[in-house]
Amino acid sequence: MEGGTAHPQDVPAPSGTALTAFPVRLAAARHRARNVLWIEGAWPVVLPVFALLAAYMIAGLLRLPQGLPDIVHAVLLAMLAGGGGGWIWWRGRRVPAPTAGGVDRRIEYASGLAHRPLQTLGDRPAEDNAGQQALWRLHVQRTGDGIGTLRTGWPRLSVKAHDPLRIGFVLAPALLLALLWAGGDAPGRLASAFWPGLDDAATPRPHIQAWITLPAYAPGAPVFLDERAGQATVPQGAVLSINVTDLRSRPGLRVSAVGSGPAVGPDRFRPLGTSSWSADVPLLGSASLTLRGRGRSLSRWTVTVLPDAAPTVAWGAGAGGARGEWRTRLPYAARQAYGIASLRAELRLAHGGGGVPIRTLSVPIPVDGRPKEVTGTATPDLSSDPWAGEEVVGRLVATSASGRMGESPEARFRLGARLFRSPVAKAVLDVRRRVATGRENRFEGAADLTALGETPGPLRTNAGMVLNLASAAALLDSHDVPDRDAVDGAVAQLWYLALDIEDNRKGDRAGAQASLDVRAAQEAVAAQLDHMRQLGAQGQSAGEQAELQRRMETLRQAIMRRMQALAQQALRAHTAIPNLPGLTQDGDRALSRMMQQMQDDARNGRSADAMQKLQQMEDMLERMRNATPQDMASLVQQMQARQQAREQGDALQDLIRRQSGLLDRSQSRLDRVRRLQEQQDAARRAARGEGADGDLSTMPTAELLRQLGLKPPDAGDGSAASGGQDTPSTDAGQAEAPSGPEDGEGQRADRAVQHALGRALTELQQEFKGLTGKEPPSGFTDAEGAMKDARTALTGGHDAAAADAQRKALADLQKTGQQMRQAMKGSGGGAGSFFPGFASGSESGGAGTPDDDAAAEDAAKGDQDPLGRKTGEGKDGLDADTHVPDTISRERAREIEQELRRRDSDRTRPREELEYLDRLLKPF
Repeated sequence: MEGGTAHPQDVPAPSGTALTAFPVRLAAARHRARNVLWIEGAWPVVLPVFALLAAYMIAGLLRLPQGLPDIVHAVLLAMLAGGGGGWIWWRGRRVPAPTAGGVDRRIEYASGLAHRPLQTLGDRPAEDNAGQQALWRLHVQRTGDGIGTLRTGWPRLSVKAHDPLRIGFVLAPALLLALLWAGGDAPGRLASAFWPGLDDAATPRPHIQAWITLPAYAPGAPVFLDERAGQATVPQGAVLSINVTDLRSRPGLRVSAVGSGPAVGPDRFRPLGTSSWSADVPLLGSASLTLRGRGRSLSRWTVTVLPDAAPTVAWGAGAGGARGEWRTRLPYAARQAYGIASLRAELRLAHGGGGVPIRTLSVPIPVDGRPKEVTGTATPDLSSDPWAGEEVVGRLVATSASGRMGESPEARFRLGARLFRSPVAKAVLDVRRRVATGRENRFEGAADLTALGETPGPLRTNAGMVLNLASAAALLDSHDVPDRDAVDGAVAQLWYLALDIEDNRKGDRAGAQASLDVRAAQEAVAAQLDHMRQLGAQGQSAGEQAELQRRMETLRQAIMRRMQALAQQALRAHTAIPNLPGLTQDGDRALSRMMQQMQDDARNGRSADAMQKLQQMEDMLERMRNATPQDMASLVQQMQARQQAREQGDALQDLIRRQSGLLDRSQSRLDRVRRLQEQQDAARRAARGEGADGDLSTMPTAELLRQLGLKPPDAGDGSAASGGQDTPSTDAGQAEAPSGPEDGEGQRADRAVQHALGRALTELQQEFKGLTGKEPPSGFTDAEGAMKDARTALTGGHDAAAADAQRKALADLQKTGQQMRQAMKGSGGGAGSFFPGFASGSESGGAGTPDDDAAAEDAAKGDQDPLGRKTGEGKDGLDADTHVPDTISRERAREIEQELRRRDSDRTRPREELEYLDRLLKPF
């Protein structure tokens, strides 16, 4: 027979139902057998690689390679992978490929087939004749029918045969123990072992510090974040700062933005040293931030960023200058969450003329600090602007501390204009306005000015005014000067020319020069205040404050010269002003006080308040400039009313002093009665064997208070200060009865004085009614009634009742003084509106001027300490009654205080005593 390699198409199919399935089964079996033979042949090659892999896994579970630097770790992995691959390539080339016979032998062996049936199926008869062929087919058929299930078996992988050192028997249990020791961390440790730069979850966390620095426009403390997770709400523009230490590779920040648009700025971490990293990330929008490092999520933060909205700003009611007002009211309301840094009004003409470039008038509105909400009314002096008196369209522009700008809707109003009485000054200003607004070209304005210079009046007699007028006209008429420069220069000259004409309207050169000096000083002070406001904190330096004080002193002197000129003018107009030196002294003190307040405001950074006080002075000087002879006559009347009010105030103060003296005498008589009663009580206690320091529980409350150095309430009535069970009841009549003839005489004398004080009060009431023309305040009637009650009590010899009535009379008299000052507000005309220190509103009244009151109060307090006690009485200037208690006195005082607290807790005691004890013990 001929032998050869059997193939499925060469193998005769067995008979029966397996006619078509046998070749397929045989081909599949041969394929599996070939794979098994390949595995068995490669096993000796890969076994050392598996041993190396197991050893590395054991090292990884023990975190040995993870402790290496990442670059060394990567090199080690590359070397192991390269070595294992090289070994497989080198040894794999020497592994023989499975042969067809070997494959069939493997199938026959695994399937338990005897006599090599698969080889029989592939053989051929030696002679090719019909008889032999038939016999061979019958033999093949019988052989095929005897083949059952074809198997290949599992690969025979022997460790012992290829591992003479028995390393595998050590590595396998070692790997198992390492897996058991790592537990749930085993997958992470193996991943980090095979991936350089990756840490497993059980690796110690790096130290993380994270905080958010608020932007400059929203100052505040930094917001610190938890190193693992946290939330924060911050304004837009805040900066997230992250410091990471003990992390060997660069961390990263993963951002999940909320909404559209960028959430953060660049997040590049920069190295600070070995295993230290830092990053500053601007926060632009709300986002969820995840800090990752070495394959782990280290921190998760949710940051809500509040948008930096533009300020909301709007006009208030009553914008503009009403007729007769020379200031322009600019009511405003602005708000922004992080503060308003600046506010201004932008104005433009509502009806502009042709030929003049469009101009926008910017008026700054002072804002102190950076308030989140500001509301008020600015009253700038825009009367010097050529648009004064014109209708304008304005809008408010607010700038927040963060630099955002907001605008208000436009509003129409008219600018305030200064009142001029001189017809020539009005004509000059009219030409100035027409040229500035473009209603008249510059050459026509020059012609109008030339015509004004030819009219009779100050423009022909005053050389300085003639030169100023000619200079302005020449500037407008010059073809060599640009239109804008010519108009601006002429407008400035014509304004000062109009002021000069108005100041010289009455021919008073001294007054005109004083007015010019005042305006120059005002501008200097305003410029210094604005300069200090722009400098911010540097504007509060000593040098800036000294410069402001120097300029304000110049302004004060200029105002005083203007006041003197005004007074001299009144004298020339035959308007008599009594007590002129006193009046000017009052004005000087008022100016000094106002300027001191202005400087204090500037020193404390309240530039808006300082500018407001300067505007008040400007208003005063403007009214002073427009003062008429009728105003001066009103000033005289007001001075007379002021003098009468001062006299009434002095009379009322005298009544109060005398009434207080009567109360002192009544109280002294009550004190004598009380001391007598105490002596009697002490005698009774001595008779019972009780000492002065006896049982506190049986001691009267009044005695306890006296031992503490306190005055018992209602000392004249023993029953009011003591408990019902503490002291025997005392007859009130006996307590109030005089102890001798001298007390009866004193009561009769006090009764006469009380009657006289009542009549004096009635006369003062009639004088007040005649002075003001108003009904007298209710305090007069109340004080009269109290005086009558005191007189009745003195008649009956009841000092306690008289003292109560006198206390009420004193309180009513003080209330009367307040009512008199309130009733006299606004009386006396309006001279104080233009003469400093002589206001007719809140500063006038029945008790004299505020300066007088302050001086009297300072004189009264000159010999008192801050608690109102007299000083300088005693040794070395100490109080005469000042002493340091010894230990026994302190213990005694503590015992008495405890007893008083016990009595205060006993609510069965008289109501008057309990109320007094409550008031006494409340501060303690």
